[in-house]
Parts: sequence; structure tokens; C-alpha cells
Amino acid sequence: MNVVRTSLSGVLILEPRVFEDPRGYFFESFSQRDFDAQVVPVIGHPVNFVQDNESMSSYGVVRGLHFQLPPFTQAKLVRVVRGTVLDVAVDLRRGSPTYGMHEAVELSGENHRQVFIDKGFAHGFAVLSETAVFQYKCDEFYHPEADSGIQLLDPALGIDWRVPVDKMLLSDKDRNRPTLAEKPIAL
Repeated sequence: MNVVRTSLSGVLILEPRVFEDPRGYFFESFSQRDFDAQVVPVIGHPVNFVQDNESMSSYGVVRGLHFQLPPFTQAKLVRVVRGTVLDVAVDLRRGSPTYGMHEAVELSGENHRQVFIDKGFAHGFAVLSETAVFQYKCDEFYHPEADSGIQLLDPALGIDWRVPVDKMLLSDKDRNRPTLAEKPIAL
């Protein structure tokens, strides 16, 4: 596995070793041993994943920007099994020099890339292909009472979701979330 640092500490791109031959391909999508050896030294603390989630969405669906409030903040390891998405993390860490900044990474079933997003970030993604199957591991269980988020179209965040606004499919909840200025949050 190749670990690529991004502009935000706490957000890493993981590129697995993919073995291809005429039959297709094989790769380890997750190895706790490799994660502990290669990611934990970079982020500086262990991560124990406790829940796996999967969603299927069509072109133009944008989900986010989500997070859980303390004490239930979550680190995530995300990947796309089929299709293509633009995956986005926004830094909400208290006192971070990159607070309010974002990192965007294209993930696809073809590039097999994954993104690790540490606690303290809002997360979302936009579907760029006809459909996409998105999977993610979390190090904290889902707690509905801690569910929160910020407005994914907040102009102050400057995120180019690569989907025209008139083609975006948003939940009512995501459409009506406050901007970061309206709801300053630090995790």
C-alpha cells in the first residue's frame, strides 16, 4: 500500500497494490496490520474500525457534509467499489491552521484509491458516474443524536463538486444545513 499525504494533515490517500492478470484483478481492500504499520505512524494514534457502511447513488447525488458531534466523532476509511465519486473532507478541527479548508479526491472502482479521514472533519461526496457504490469504515458507531453537518454549497468553502448545481440531487436535510459561518463548529 502506498500512503499519499494531502494538503490536510489527517486526510490520507491510500493506494493498494493491485494484482492484475487475464482473469481480472485482486487486492487487499483493508489489512489492519498494514494500516497500523503505515497509517498509524503518520496520524499518530491507533484506529479501531467498528462499522462498515455502503450506499448506492446515481449521477448528481451529493451527500454531505456530515460529521458526528463529540463525544461520537468518527474517523472514516472510504472507497468506491463501482463508479466514480469526488470525495471531499473539510477540516473542522479546533485550532487547526487549515480550519475550513477542504481536500477533494476522485475515487473510482477503477483506480481503487481509498481516503482515510481522521476525526475532526466533515465529509461528503458527489457521484460523477451514472451510478456509484460507495463503502466506508467508521471507528465509531452511528449515533442519531450526534448527527450533524454543514452546508455543502457554502460559497466560503469553495468546493467544486464537479456537478452542475441544477443537476445536484440533495436530501432536504443536506439542502437546509447551515453554512460554517452560521454554525461555527470545532471538533
